[in-house]
Amino acid sequence: MSLRPFRNINRKKTKVINVGDIKIGGDNPISVQSMTNTLTTDVKATISQINAIQDEGADIVRVSCPDEDSTKALKEITKNVKLPVIADIHFHYKRAIEAAENGAKCLRINPGNIGDKQKIYDVLSAAKNNNCSIRIGVNAGSLERDILEKYKEPCPEALVESALRNIQILEDQDFFNFKISVKSSDVFLSIAAYRQLSEVTDYPLHLGITEAGSFVSGSVKSSIGLGSLLLDGIGDTIRISLSDDPVKEIKIGNEILKSLGLRNRGVKIISCPSCARQAFQVIDTVKVLEEKLAHIKTPVTLSIIGCVVNGPGEAAMTDVGITGGGKGNNMLYLSGVQSKKVLTNEIIDKVVTEVEKKASELEKK
Repeated sequence: MSLRPFRNINRKKTKVINVGDIKIGGDNPISVQSMTNTLTTDVKATISQINAIQDEGADIVRVSCPDEDSTKALKEITKNVKLPVIADIHFHYKRAIEAAENGAKCLRINPGNIGDKQKIYDVLSAAKNNNCSIRIGVNAGSLERDILEKYKEPCPEALVESALRNIQILEDQDFFNFKISVKSSDVFLSIAAYRQLSEVTDYPLHLGITEAGSFVSGSVKSSIGLGSLLLDGIGDTIRISLSDDPVKEIKIGNEILKSLGLRNRGVKIISCPSCARQAFQVIDTVKVLEEKLAHIKTPVTLSIIGCVVNGPGEAAMTDVGITGGGKGNNMLYLSGVQSKKVLTNEIIDKVVTEVEKKASELEKK
């Protein structure tokens, strides 16, 4: 166990659904997902990207199925990956049926956009027959026409009304294995919509700020939006939507959960921003350590502090710690206790060794 205490967030208790072998909702861990940006018909590239997403710590992956060739490719893809695959469907109900039959474990749809009720019933029948869950994906940019005319513009009430309408469609067909999202690219609109929806339903919620933007701006927007909701106890699965490598979406998603004490996976590095007091190059050291310790999945805390002002205090609360000292003599801490002096040029190798050792010890417990 990490020496650094975590605050407890009182999560709202929601219904439990299954996405393949992953349970969503209830007391189950908040899952992190991303979406491939390869052509789904490029089976080899899509499988490779899914595996990379999994290695970064994803629980679920979403794949776009815009045409029949894509849903056919899904059959080969799902056979060769371990992550449960969500098929992203918009208007074509046949694509949803094909995806369910070709190995998808969840369908992302907006029932109101599928068409007449018989088409929706056919999709739900395929989902039931193939043990496939559904995500009702309400988006501020694609609200039903009558709802948009009613409210004049996307607003929290409009998103929630759309969600409740689509929930009713599924419930009327005795289909309950679903989760819901009410996404917008606007942080405040998203937060308000999710808070309102959480008050009127206990189905699990998928959180996201859609089309959040580039790596930096999108990460910030998502951290503010999702972080606010997660602190309220709202949310059962998340996706960070970035105009960047999907692997980075998983990294940011996991970091958000780790920072809130909602996920304890891999090495958590506490490091200073560095200043003139630093006894070694903190920034460069942290960058190297992040790469060298990326393979560790066991929760371990590590502090890398450049001087003795805050170093000993941080090291006292981490599994492994390095505090900068004079003349290249830095102090190594193990389980919060001073251990030995480490020369600056030995920091990387020594820290990697001690973190791997600590992870191995924790795995055996």
